[in-house]
Amino acid sequence: MMRRRGPSLMRAAATTAVVAGTAGAVHHRQEQRYAGQAAEAQSSQDAAYDAGVAAAQQQAAQAAAAPAAAPAEDPTTAQLNKLAQLHNSGVLTDEEFAAAKAKALGI
Repeated sequence: MMRRRGPSLMRAAATTAVVAGTAGAVHHRQEQRYAGQAAEAQSSQDAAYDAGVAAAQQQAAQAAAAPAAAPAEDPTTAQLNKLAQLHNSGVLTDEEFAAAKAKALGI
């Protein structure tokens, strides 16, 4: 008597299909998980980059908005500088420059 191969062959095919289907589902789930993790990592990197760019822009704006103040020049120094410019340009002679300088210094 010959043994029937039909049911065992069907059972093997069904088992193979179940195993393959389960493996495919697990693989798909892992791909989704890894894709989600990659998206989170990229989002974190993008947020860090955006924060760095915003901080750099804020520093640049603050630097541009607050120019360094020049030290205040006292009136005597300003007057002596003006006299020196006039003397160097030839408007004042040596004697006129010396007299104006002595007057500005209170000598």
